[in-house]
Amino acid sequence: MKLPASIRPHWDTLAPRERRSVQAALTLVVVALLWWVAIAPALHTLGAADAQHRSLDAQLQTMRSLQAEAQALQAQPKLSFDDALKAVELAVKSELGGSGQINVTGERVTVSLKNTPADALAHWLAQVRINARALPTEARLVRGPAPTSGVPSATWDGSLVLTLPSNR
Repeated sequence: MKLPASIRPHWDTLAPRERRSVQAALTLVVVALLWWVAIAPALHTLGAADAQHRSLDAQLQTMRSLQAEAQALQAQPKLSFDDALKAVELAVKSELGGSGQINVTGERVTVSLKNTPADALAHWLAQVRINARALPTEARLVRGPAPTSGVPSATWDGSLVLTLPSNR
């Protein structure tokens, strides 16, 4: 082992036992630094790799299902304004019942809601988006009155403005 000139005189005064102790301590420090800098981070990464791989696989599956849904929507034939309006009217009657009223102005449809259950509203929105290709452009919703017996816990009052396909 080659030592710097400034340390060499002090090193020569040490007994062989003390030299071995200093060498052992330096070896321990080097091994500890190697562990903290190189080995421990690599082992941590390796240990977390399986969980990260599962998470990324789940994200990939979600992205593939969204891609398939988008491709299915793109493959659907164009819809005329009249057909889209009929689909919205049918959805309002079947999903919202008496809690929804329609008002048509140009290419925009305003649906007024009164005490509409939240789950029915969510299902209706999905249905008009897919079947009528209607795009919600405005929403003015207020949570309905406190629930009473026989009424779902969340209801909505207000209006939604939808834009329908414009190829009349």
